Amino acid sequence: MKKITEEKNIVIYKGPKGNVSLKVQFERDTVWATQAQIAQVFSVERTVITKHINNLLKSEEINEKSNVQKMHIANSDKPVAFYSLDMILAIGYRTNSNQAIVFRKWATNVLHKHLIDGYTINRDQITKNYDSFMKSVSDIQALLPEHVLLDPKTIIELIKEFASTWVSLDAYDKEKLKTVGTNKKIIKLTGEELFEAIQSLKNELLKKNKATDIFAQERERGSVTGIVGNVMQSFGGKTLYETTEEKAAHLLYFMVKNHPFVDGNKRSGAFAFIWFLRKYRVRGSRNINTATLTALTLLIAESNPNKKDQMVALITQLLK
Repeated sequence: MKKITEEKNIVIYKGPKGNVSLKVQFERDTVWATQAQIAQVFSVERTVITKHINNLLKSEEINEKSNVQKMHIANSDKPVAFYSLDMILAIGYRTNSNQAIVFRKWATNVLHKHLIDGYTINRDQITKNYDSFMKSVSDIQALLPEHVLLDPKTIIELIKEFASTWVSLDAYDKEKLKTVGTNKKIIKLTGEELFEAIQSLKNELLKKNKATDIFAQERERGSVTGIVGNVMQSFGGKTLYETTEEKAAHLLYFMVKNHPFVDGNKRSGAFAFIWFLRKYRVRGSRNINTATLTALTLLIAESNPNKKDQMVALITQLLK
């Protein structure tokens, strides 16, 4: 019987017969172990572990920068290399031993769950309104089609931005989340201007081999101009979306949801959103970090079209 003992950020793994154990340290949403520890858990020679690590790094199957770190430990006169959970599992899949199989099952079914639960249900970080916090997870999920489930971390990145006030979380399922905005400055944005900015992004991605020629290639000529026209439209001499925050929210939504490009709609939409916020100096842009932008873009992409007003309201809430 495998045993798990939790000590703050430490989890101790013990083999089926209790003869093998591994104390793993949680840090940056993963765990770290040395070659010696990995060899002991998988019941193989350390040279085997070294060979697998070298092959994984050489083939670039595992990124060395994010999965290997050197730390000073007691009774050692030089730094010792520690390897992440992704590296440990990759080694495990290349190691044909019963011990490796047992550990893989444990790590997949238990350790990953612990990582996720420890992140989403952390009572030390969320000491107030705990029930509201947990409820908001399901409320945001309600914006998605029934068959779509996002990674819990994706949703949590979004919810964290509300952690200081919790004002609007209960509004999701009641569909009472209101669009907010205070900045009503005059904006003159053209489709050509935005398209040119996106093409600059494309050129940079091409230089870094992170995009192909079809990236940001319009499905129909004037697609971006049409989206900008929708964002900037007016009726009876009055703009439809009065505030800068509303315009920014609709720009992100339409760029992601309307699929103006053959490829790269989400990346282009996220870029257009940040570009717009910075160009017009929207004060709430400081609330949008990289993780939140990613989560928001994915949520829009997978959301029900009939939840459009709720999605736009969510974006403006983040910008207030």
